[in-house]
Formats: sequence, structure tokens, C-alpha cells
Amino acid sequence: MVTATIIIICIITVLLILIVLVQNSKGGGLSGELGGLGSNQLMGVKKTTDLLEQITWGLGVGMMVLTLASYIMIDKSSVGTQSSSVNVDRAATRTVPAAGPAAAPAGAPAPAQQTPAAAPAGTGATPPPAAAPSSATK
Repeated sequence: MVTATIIIICIITVLLILIVLVQNSKGGGLSGELGGLGSNQLMGVKKTTDLLEQITWGLGVGMMVLTLASYIMIDKSSVGTQSSSVNVDRAATRTVPAAGPAAAPAGAPAPAQQTPAAAPAGTGATPPPAAAPSSATK
């Protein structure tokens, strides 16, 4: 039912846009461009603008009423309690990996630190500085 209401709102919106474009403004509007001058002569200029104005107001009021009706028809009990997205469900159940490397067990020795190899002579490269001893080895 909500889907049908939204479709009707979209149709009313397109009709409202077209009716507003057809109306004769001070610049001429589209009524003169689409052969609307013949209808002005048939119905009279005053009656045409009155009819288009009434249709505009009717479509505007209809769109407001249907928008409020669709808000009332939406089921609000399911909002916030469950998600309708597969990606949100998948992200909620996925476990996050540990932030850093796993700590060694208390009885296991710490891994030995390797010293960087010296650069070969004549390359002009300087070896990186040696790592400072950690406070755990004191």
C-alpha cells in the first residue's frame, strides 16, 4: 500500500511540474510554445489561467495529503530494532581482528632482535640507526 502511495506521489509530482510549466507567466511560459494559444482562444485567457491555477492547487494539496498518509502508513515498530540491509547485518556479526600483534605467552622467551646489516662499502648508503633497547630488558 505504501508503494502504491509513493508511486501516486511521483505521478502527481510530474503532473504538477508540467502544469506549472504550461502556465502563462509574464515571460510567456510553455503554453505559447506548445500550441496553447489555440486553447486560450477557445476557452478564453481568463478561464484557462483559472483552470490551471485550480489544478495546481489541487495537485499540491493532493501531494501533501498523500505524503502525510504515507508517513502514517509506514510501520514504525521495526525502525531501530532490526535492519533490512544485508551489509549491516553482516557487519554486525563480523568479528574484528586484534589491533596489534599477539603478545607472547608469559613463559616463552622474547624473539631476538636482529641488527641491521652494514651497507656495502662504496655505495654511499648509511645504515639505519640501531633500535634503542626496550625497557623490558633492564
